[in-house]
Amino acid sequence: MSAEAKVLLVSPDLMATSRLAALCREAGASLETLRSLSDSPHGGPHDVVLLDLQALAEDPAVVVTRARSVTADGAGDRERPARIVAFGPHVARERLALARDAGADDVVSRGELLGGFAGLLRRWREG
Repeated sequence: MSAEAKVLLVSPDLMATSRLAALCREAGASLETLRSLSDSPHGGPHDVVLLDLQALAEDPAVVVTRARSVTADGAGDRERPARIVAFGPHVARERLALARDAGADDVVSRGELLGGFAGLLRRWREG
């Protein structure tokens, strides 16, 4: 990866935060975490926004729409908006599908995210 990737994680789950912080370090990326979309990010603009659908109780469509709004506010003069990626347990197919239908750029299971993070990050930044 050329420049350091900036990742924004929206999750109140401390285990997910800790695990993704380690994966970001390994991938040469920085991570900012918000406990909810009511908070405002400070370290943008971000390349990727990860939405933890298991830990965020709101409707996935609302979460995706709000994430787009929050990241657009901090995008500055970037050409490309942050990639919005929703993740959750593979058994939460309906919530994942709702996020995709609401305009998430990608939807992955928690296992996919944690197991192949560096490759996924590369794909999101290039795509």
